[in-house]
Amino acid sequence: MGIFEPYRAIGYITSEVPFSVQRLGTETFVTVSIGKAFQVYNCSKLTLVLVSPQLPSKIRALSSYRDYTFAAYGSHIAVFNRAQQVDTCSGHSAKITRLLLFGEHVLSVDIDGNLCIWNFKGNERNRGPIGHIKLDDGFTPSCIMHPETYLNKIVFGSQEGSMQLWNISTKKKLYDFKGWKSSITSCVSSPALDVVAVGCADGKIHVHNIRYDEELVTFTHSSRGAVTALSFSTDGQPLLASGGSSGVISVWNLEKRRLQSVIGEAHDSSIVSLHFFANEPVLMSAAADNSIKMWIFDTSDGEPRLLRFRSGHSAPPLCIRFYANGRHILSAGQDRAFRLFSVIQSFILMLCVSAVLFDCFLTSDSDVALSTVATTDQQSRELSQHHISKRAKKLKLKEEELKLKPVIAFDCAEIRERDWCNVVTCHMDTSEAYIWRLQNFVLGKHILRPCAQNPTPVKACAISACGNFAVLGTAGGWIERFNLQSGHSRGSYLDTSERNGAHKGEVVGVACDSTNTLMISAGYHGDIKVWDFKGRELKSRLEVGCCLVKAIYHRYNGLLATVADDLVIRVFDVVALRMVRKFQGHTDRITDLCFSEDGKWLLSSSMDGTLRIWDVILARQIDAVHVDVAITALSLSPNMDVLATTHAEQNGVYLWVNQSMFSRSSSVDSYASGKEVVSVKLPSISATEDSHEDDHGGSNANNQSVPSEASGLSTFTQEQIPGLVTLSLLPKSQWQSLINLDIIKVRNKPIEPPKKPEKAPFFLPSVPSLSGDILFKPSEPAQDDDGMDIDEARKTKNKGKYETPLIPVSKFTELLHSCVEANNFSAFTNYMKGLSPSNLDMELRMLQIIDDNDEDDGDDDQDDVETKPELVAIQLLFDYFIHEISSRNNFEFIQALIRLFLKIHGETVRRQASLQDKAKKLLEIQSAAWQKIDKMFQSTRCMVTFLSNSQF
Repeated sequence: MGIFEPYRAIGYITSEVPFSVQRLGTETFVTVSIGKAFQVYNCSKLTLVLVSPQLPSKIRALSSYRDYTFAAYGSHIAVFNRAQQVDTCSGHSAKITRLLLFGEHVLSVDIDGNLCIWNFKGNERNRGPIGHIKLDDGFTPSCIMHPETYLNKIVFGSQEGSMQLWNISTKKKLYDFKGWKSSITSCVSSPALDVVAVGCADGKIHVHNIRYDEELVTFTHSSRGAVTALSFSTDGQPLLASGGSSGVISVWNLEKRRLQSVIGEAHDSSIVSLHFFANEPVLMSAAADNSIKMWIFDTSDGEPRLLRFRSGHSAPPLCIRFYANGRHILSAGQDRAFRLFSVIQSFILMLCVSAVLFDCFLTSDSDVALSTVATTDQQSRELSQHHISKRAKKLKLKEEELKLKPVIAFDCAEIRERDWCNVVTCHMDTSEAYIWRLQNFVLGKHILRPCAQNPTPVKACAISACGNFAVLGTAGGWIERFNLQSGHSRGSYLDTSERNGAHKGEVVGVACDSTNTLMISAGYHGDIKVWDFKGRELKSRLEVGCCLVKAIYHRYNGLLATVADDLVIRVFDVVALRMVRKFQGHTDRITDLCFSEDGKWLLSSSMDGTLRIWDVILARQIDAVHVDVAITALSLSPNMDVLATTHAEQNGVYLWVNQSMFSRSSSVDSYASGKEVVSVKLPSISATEDSHEDDHGGSNANNQSVPSEASGLSTFTQEQIPGLVTLSLLPKSQWQSLINLDIIKVRNKPIEPPKKPEKAPFFLPSVPSLSGDILFKPSEPAQDDDGMDIDEARKTKNKGKYETPLIPVSKFTELLHSCVEANNFSAFTNYMKGLSPSNLDMELRMLQIIDDNDEDDGDDDQDDVETKPELVAIQLLFDYFIHEISSRNNFEFIQALIRLFLKIHGETVRRQASLQDKAKKLLEIQSAAWQKIDKMFQSTRCMVTFLSNSQF
């Protein structure tokens, strides 16, 4: 347990697993894999609508049907109903590579050539596979496809280049196709009968008639690589789209039997999936470069154009930084992209988390967290580099050749965001620095070129506190200041004792103080220099004694933290020119440093996999965590509530939350581990913890299913968090009508007198009922096992409890008595939630005292309670209210019910001393519950006010 708790990862769009497309009503949804979880996008605008919990291992295949998603991981298949896992199917002994939805069945194929048939409708799902097929030896399945109109027929493609047709009902192989001498990588059925398209590893596409085993036409990719995805158009155009391992999408005209168009550089990596939307000229593609794109064929020349897309980093980020008071994260990666991630919805969700930790959060649905997380990445985008696609197409070059080289360092300032460019970046092996304007998300017009006479790569950069100047340091030891508005040089910082300028070696860090008085620089050879910012004169210098590799400066406390090649972190006071702190503990190269906003903490990460938090004031390590993948960059939000990290070989940005900011305990010592290093897992894609991970791991991995009901769907009982207030999930109008029932009755009062109801037939005599429904008198009275009339037996049974039953025994009172005896009111609550407001009002009014007198004789109160069944029922209702308020279940419904109850029986409670005691106890519990809720609302209002003042 550490100060920072894993929260979630952002920036993941898709992976190398083929997606699954389905249509629900008028909307089309695509399900994509993102490692151990999957996401669902609405294709109308490619908005993220759902994120699943984490699975124990990586997802290798996906298939979807309505609200159900089937995800294959390892040798198991997880069945999800939206975001809730309802079943786990286990029948394979090897890893599953392919899934196919086939009618009411799901087909799964593993690497050993075993095909299992699962029934996902009915109870057969939980009894293991209903069928099994073992493919021939020497036939390694690489793809699976169902030809249109072929009943119970499946076509398999193999890595050996052959193809087979099987009947899954009879479990017999029907035909061996001649095949091709190249491995089959993809196979898809066409709108024409008996025709399929087969893609091979040699770059050829074979349009084949499987009925006669004849080749119709063969296409060859001009680019090298295998054919990885195929899709036929279904809008009447004879088009076939094919994707290759080089990221190029080719569109073929089947009538003219030639290439129609090529989408060059559609993706930066191998195409994973292609899909033409039904009866629409829209093609969707996904690739291993972490992007999904939609192309529309609406131009006069038939060329497709990009309609919409979602993308993230296709290579691991190198450096990150919080921006806009922590609402956004700037990230630069090895894919030469400079991106901005939005974490606005993450802040909203963490407000909810903070309320939960205050034990007073009102929630009505367990999926609220998932749906909130699902909207986190809506505003994330890549900053434009001036029409790269158009310029690449015009110059006939690849986009990769025109993009800027990877960013190795950058700095930003928010104070001048609306005036001019406010971000400066240094790029790998580049002698120029570039500026960006975040207000328009574009690259600036000016290019900063320090030391034009002897250009060397720019290694360090910093923007002044006023936002007007950028200071650049180069590998040759040169430091120069530029004006961000005009891009002109405003002088260089020269040390007369050095030949090359400011330092005799590479500049590893530059910084400006908060008043534009000092400029601090650090050189590779261990020299720290303090300069006059305006006069550019050297004021003082300090020798560290060892080579420096990184330096960061905190403006408000004047401390400079440096990292040396001896793995020691040294903190210097640049005003006093002396070392004030020294931290040791990392055993491998230190990758990044970060000060907290108040300057009390210093965070460091290393290739040894540890993240350490140092207390600058106390000069000690207060926390350390170890992760499986080394941290390459980190940034702490200005509010110190969220920590963002990037990791080696990971394309996403990982968020961690500060526990001390979202809990009642403000002491860091209760969370910090001190000198001990604690191992933690990386944050998952979804913010909710996967409760099923332990159930599928280790010795429990062979469990075939989760217990389920007769319908085949598992029901999970979600235990309530202690102290949490939950709502009833009822429509707002239903429980609010209880409060305004009198107004509703007056408004709905009929103008004409009510008509007599139609009489039942004479041979079906009716009897009155409490519910108002027509009940027919049975021909013979029902008898129990002893031959006694049931009504007589009920009267005899009730005679001992109260002699004169003044009210008829209804289901309402029966459930109330039985639930009190069992001390479980769930059945009674469900019954009342199913009643309409008017029926519930009638049930409560049936308990009114009809023959009550005005005498205030308290001696007979206890006798009245024992003799009058109405008072017994009212007393039991008080017990019910006390129980529900104490457990804080169905909060808003119980509040409305209490108000209606007191409105009807308030006078009776006033006259009965025993009922007054119950009322006092209910008042105490009610007051305690509302005090906690008020405390939560006050804390939430403070957070919202703070974020609003910060232009949240």
